[in-house]
Amino acid sequence: MKIHNPILSGFHPDPSICKVKDTYYLANSTFEWFPGVELSYSKDLCTWRPLPSPLQRKTQLDMTGCEPSCGIWAPCLSYDGKLFYLIYTNVRTWNRGPWKDTPNFLVTAEKIEGPWSEPVYLNSSGFDPSLFHDTDGKKYLVNMEWDYRWEKERNFSGILLQEYDPVKKRPVGAVKKIFTGTDIGFVEGPHIFKRNGYYYLLTAEGCTFYNHAASIARSKNIEGPYEIHPCNPLISSRGDDMLAIQKAGHASLCDYKDGLWALVFLCGRPLPGTTRCVLGRETSLALVKWQDDWPYVVHCDGSVANTPEPCVITDNDESEVLHNGSRHYDFKDESFYEDFKYLRTVDNRDFFKLKSGGGLEIRGGESPCSTFHKALLARRQTDFSFTAVTKLHFEPESFQHMAGLAYYYDENLHYYFAVTKDEKKGRCLVITSMDAGVFSKTPALSIPEKDVYLKLEVEYAKGSFSYSLDNKEWVTVLKDFDASILSDDYFKDSFTGAFIGMMCTDTAARTKRADFLFFDYAV
Repeated sequence: MKIHNPILSGFHPDPSICKVKDTYYLANSTFEWFPGVELSYSKDLCTWRPLPSPLQRKTQLDMTGCEPSCGIWAPCLSYDGKLFYLIYTNVRTWNRGPWKDTPNFLVTAEKIEGPWSEPVYLNSSGFDPSLFHDTDGKKYLVNMEWDYRWEKERNFSGILLQEYDPVKKRPVGAVKKIFTGTDIGFVEGPHIFKRNGYYYLLTAEGCTFYNHAASIARSKNIEGPYEIHPCNPLISSRGDDMLAIQKAGHASLCDYKDGLWALVFLCGRPLPGTTRCVLGRETSLALVKWQDDWPYVVHCDGSVANTPEPCVITDNDESEVLHNGSRHYDFKDESFYEDFKYLRTVDNRDFFKLKSGGGLEIRGGESPCSTFHKALLARRQTDFSFTAVTKLHFEPESFQHMAGLAYYYDENLHYYFAVTKDEKKGRCLVITSMDAGVFSKTPALSIPEKDVYLKLEVEYAKGSFSYSLDNKEWVTVLKDFDASILSDDYFKDSFTGAFIGMMCTDTAARTKRADFLFFDYAV
């Protein structure tokens, strides 16, 4: 079977893989998007299906007011034969000088579908926590250590290890620094696993952009010292801008079959001729073989290399699996929540209500730049080229009432194609945008008092907004705008990806409602 990378397209960073019997499970970061942590499962490493998110209650996760790219970082999913363990960071401060506030938490469940427990607080010494279940029954917490001191050459000062007591539900004993990384630097994303008497420490290095890498070291003692792989890194795209799969790093390993292991890793696919990844950081797959108790990435031709490939051949079956990402959402039930997310808190789900017979009512929330109570429901952009269409029924009474399509990265980077009301133009269309925090708005375009179809067309780095009154004759409102700005690589160091969705804004009273009759995403 030929599996095309990435196996999870669009915003799916920081993969953690866990195998239970014949099923593979993946956990991915969600940052400020809610519910928290994306879970998926597969029987063949190829076809991945969504599972309910584990962090759905306000008592488990409340990110109200958190800054863009804060929230859930780098979850780790594991299983000890009785319970699933999910460990994660809820980042509350970052990108403010050297400071980071990084509380780490743990939830458990008997079944992957839940219910998941209330969170147990672990520590705040750094981010990217992971839990290792040793063969002697002991459990160990590892995470990177964040050193805020400016005089340090690197804030990523090493990997910390501490025993975890599942009865007391807290870390116990001394904290020990077991690894300070390789010459690549910026060590983070630790995972420990055991094979043939060796403890293996898999880490991410090089930061999560174009110098990213996954490094691996081993030791006979869990506390070290750790010997670095003779051909480190295990996988990376650094230094080769011709590779289709870039940013390879932040990886996780599990047993596959026939002596091979499966390596999932973070990656990015830049728009042609640019370094901008509008799809965000995605999840790709490689196969690993063992030689002299060291893992090596195996390419499709059987050669060993530490670079990613666009596809993986998992067995002798010559079938090829291609996924069509087109979806039609009629909002007749809540199945759309498998694809759509909202921001920061479960409280914001109250903005969305199914209509009898189909359609979605959205009550107006705060402005597009609010980090508190914004009524945005959106799905990942998973393709470089796509068309999104919705039908909108909306009767605005003032300029403070807006509803329409949102093409969204975060509060600093987005486009909002909306129906509103103007004192002179009456009911009209406007496009507001934020470009690196700078606001702009198109002139108001009058439209009749009737339902309107709104369309977003994106072809790689270019996008266009248009409207129609009958879904046949279309009028372009904004052509060839720059879609590439909605990327990790354009403004600051950000970590999510482009989303497309529906938004309603009522900055006067948060009571005005808009009806979205359907939403189409076509590729």
